[in-house]
Amino acid sequence: MQVPVYNLSGEEIRQIEVSDAVFAVPFNEAVVHQVMVGLQANARQGTASTKTRANVHGSSRKLFRQKGTGYARTGSKKNPLHRGGGITFGPHPRDYSQDTPRKMRRLALKCVLSAKAGDGELKVLDGFDFTEPKTRKMAEVLTALGIDSSTLIVTQEPEENVIKSARNLPQIKTTPANVLNILDILSYKTLLMTEAAVRVAEKLWGNGLTQGGDNASVRGAAPSADNRKKHRTPGTK
Repeated sequence: MQVPVYNLSGEEIRQIEVSDAVFAVPFNEAVVHQVMVGLQANARQGTASTKTRANVHGSSRKLFRQKGTGYARTGSKKNPLHRGGGITFGPHPRDYSQDTPRKMRRLALKCVLSAKAGDGELKVLDGFDFTEPKTRKMAEVLTALGIDSSTLIVTQEPEENVIKSARNLPQIKTTPANVLNILDILSYKTLLMTEAAVRVAEKLWGNGLTQGGDNASVRGAAPSADNRKKHRTPGTK
């Protein structure tokens, strides 16, 4: 797949080949939705808490006699029906986190990257050469590229001058390529990546190219030859 590369002046300087395994994957709506819900659930703190009638401070003395008052019969003032009493079916601290399979997370990320590339919402920049933080310079770059909507700027690694230049612009966010997630990509209209960030994405999520936690052994994988020798049943060849 060929994509154009632009310089800071908004001029197309060349075409580069990007991996179809990352930027040309068919969109899987079910997987993207499940991963997105999982990310949102993991962001919840789950610290909301209320008191039941057993936790409310107060006397458990019966407020008035059972009969003859004309009032509804009731017990202590900690009853949920009274002001200051306990809460009925209120929230309590809980864990909302979901364990989403690694392969599913990677597929969802490739799906949204491919969708951005297919819809023309992916722009590749040659690179930033900011020697000092300048918000005006960042705004000029975005204008030169024809970007007038919310934008996610992805760099190879955190660049202080780029971060400071973009942080005061509305609906603009910067992030390094290795922490890219589908919530950020779907929350912004345009995806602006440097060429180096594109190569990092291909290395992290391309076929057969893994890094960090992605090279861990997969459950159910076939054992290696050495492991087969160690666990060989006596009497077998």
